[in-house]
Amino acid sequence: HINNLSIVCLAKQKSCRQRWNIRPSEMSINTLNPIRAIVDGMKLTPNPEKPMIALSIGDPTVFGNLPTDDKVLQAMKDAIDSQKYNGYAPSVGYQKSREVVANFYSCPEAPLEAEDVLLTSGCSQAIDLAITVLCNPGDNILVPCPGFSLYKTLAVSLGIQVKLYNLLPEKSWEIDLQHMESLIDDRTTCLIVNNPSNPCGSVYSKEHLQNILSVASKHCVPILADEIYGDMVFPGCTYQSTASLASDVPILACGGLAKRWLVPGWRLGWILIHDKNQIFGKEIRQGLVKLSQRILGACTIVQGAIESILNNTPQEFYHRTIRFLESNSEICFSELSTVPGLTPVMPSGAMYLMVGIEMEHFPEFQNDVQFTERLVTEQSVFCLPATAFEYPNYFRIVVTVPEEMMVEACTRIREFCQCHYRTCSRDSNELDQ
Repeated sequence: HINNLSIVCLAKQKSCRQRWNIRPSEMSINTLNPIRAIVDGMKLTPNPEKPMIALSIGDPTVFGNLPTDDKVLQAMKDAIDSQKYNGYAPSVGYQKSREVVANFYSCPEAPLEAEDVLLTSGCSQAIDLAITVLCNPGDNILVPCPGFSLYKTLAVSLGIQVKLYNLLPEKSWEIDLQHMESLIDDRTTCLIVNNPSNPCGSVYSKEHLQNILSVASKHCVPILADEIYGDMVFPGCTYQSTASLASDVPILACGGLAKRWLVPGWRLGWILIHDKNQIFGKEIRQGLVKLSQRILGACTIVQGAIESILNNTPQEFYHRTIRFLESNSEICFSELSTVPGLTPVMPSGAMYLMVGIEMEHFPEFQNDVQFTERLVTEQSVFCLPATAFEYPNYFRIVVTVPEEMMVEACTRIREFCQCHYRTCSRDSNELDQ
């Protein structure tokens, strides 16, 4: 009996850890936000003589000059006052709320029903679910470069390889289709298309979208269409959803309220499942439902307000937002186009403008990170270096700031460039002749 007790005690002792050893998971270690990695490493000490102007934050609400519409606010107040939306909703969203989104985005070329809609906690969760349902560790996805950094953050944390395809600044940031196609192999499980684009502000033509779809169709690769800036396009430019042009390519289109309705903090997004030929089948849909159960769905109060938000927001609100973004983009493009050493690319939509730096004319700086770092130090203007989007020697400007702030920022950027611009010496070959 004593021997048996001794054996039990020894076994218990063996199973007990002798010291604390708590380690972070592989997933947490592999999760990296490139923007934070770059910005946190920068020495950002503004010039105390000049008030700070941050042109780096992709949040249209920061300066208070772009409030959402009163009808949108009233919809939320009514949803709260009804007390109908204080409990749990189905993880994929209320049936009625899904119907509303389906009706709003349905078109004859790409019809939608409630079952084709999943409501999510912002567009970022929609993208997360879409990548997660399509890809296994060891698979690869095709991502635009420059492109939204979250795609890589999510994929790498899941053990999914990211292959960057080039966008062409000289063609208003169209996709280099040849390069994109060359990256596809038998482990490519998803092509991400961001239109309109962050960080480029580009809007693809119908013809270009059809060419993208042709490549996807040829290689049987589904598309994740990030369309959070859908319909945020300047006059004279037409936005078309990718799904409206697709004949056979299955598409998970991700969107949300954040940008068009100017409420990023309300955290309501969606996935629209476009699958005319039942290529996704039941399995992908069931996979999305299971994944949605990880956090039990989107905010119920916003879901309760969504019908009124989508159906009662006046057109003038959308037009006013677009006019402001276009005007600020034109101011910024016009001002910086005449600054030696800079090459801005005029956007066609969204909230951003990319500016090329001719680094050979700024020999003091090794790269865009040093350039933008010193711009803060001397002029208190913070632009995001495009190294954060894996596209060096550019910087991104957010055009949602008040107009007078945009004008002042451009004046300071001009002053900074004039101070540091150097004329290139002629090529050594020319000197030898």
